[in-house]
Amino acid sequence: MQLHDVWFVLIAVLWTGYFFLEGFDFGIGIHTKLLARDRREKRVLINTIGPVWDGNEVWLISAAGATFAAFPDWYATLFSGFYLPLLLILVCLIVRGVAFEYRHKRSEEQWQRNWENAIFWTSLLPAVLWGVMFGNIVHGVKIDAHKEYVGSVLDLLNPYAILGGLLTLTLFTFHGAVFASLKTTGDIRQRARRMATVLGSLTAVPTVGFLGWTQADKGDGTSLIAMIVAVVALVAALGANKVGREGWAFAFSGITVVAAVAMLFLTLFPNVMPSTLNESWNLTVGNASSSPYTLKIITWCAGFATPLVMLYQGWTYWVFRKRIGTQHIADAH
Repeated sequence: MQLHDVWFVLIAVLWTGYFFLEGFDFGIGIHTKLLARDRREKRVLINTIGPVWDGNEVWLISAAGATFAAFPDWYATLFSGFYLPLLLILVCLIVRGVAFEYRHKRSEEQWQRNWENAIFWTSLLPAVLWGVMFGNIVHGVKIDAHKEYVGSVLDLLNPYAILGGLLTLTLFTFHGAVFASLKTTGDIRQRARRMATVLGSLTAVPTVGFLGWTQADKGDGTSLIAMIVAVVALVAALGANKVGREGWAFAFSGITVVAAVAMLFLTLFPNVMPSTLNESWNLTVGNASSSPYTLKIITWCAGFATPLVMLYQGWTYWVFRKRIGTQHIADAH
């Protein structure tokens, strides 16, 4: 295995970690409308991710930075061709972070309601757009001989990509409901479990549809295994949630996310962005990568920094592992 293959795997791991963590993060934001009944319960949900949401986004920054360093042609084509959806995602992430920090700065009801609406929409839109974006990456887009995207924004809204967006939206919302049942106590915990049952059943349809389409179009034996793991884990998450084993339910919903993302990268390799115009114009791990010397340098840097970041983030989750409920929210909120 050459270094550009190693970096493809590392970038896949970074995206997988991001979707695992930010998946329930987005789900919680969506549930501030779906699950929470009043302002106090919204605060409970926000507090479940309050100490960790910004750390989760480090995985996105790392994935983008690793792509820029290891595969500059992939980065250039991706970020120029998908400029508008990526810009919309970036704006959502910025507004979302501001909303978390500013919501409680003033006590006026309208002020807090506006920021709560911002949290909901800036969680929902990226949850859809990430699926649309990765659906296009796997399916292929219009890339010419100069490694440039020559399609339009409307070309990105094809049925396969839209189904991918529906999958990420439902799966992240289900993942968030399971996380809410794991991190809360009292009535909101019970309602989160019931919500997870409904959402898990709804998620099964786009999961089977999108992954089955991917397998039929580009799959092989290894991607089929990943697809089976994703579907079985989703069923197991529903079963564990039904009997009140929130920890197992969250683990299995996380495995569903991991297996689904892994399947996409398995079907993508050795390409990084296929061209629908001519297969010889595909961006691959070979023709889109940096020089061997650059890959060697960044491999040493990643080998030193990555374990430290993972240890720190794991410690953060351990410190803030306890459940919270409405009784923990001060009246001032």
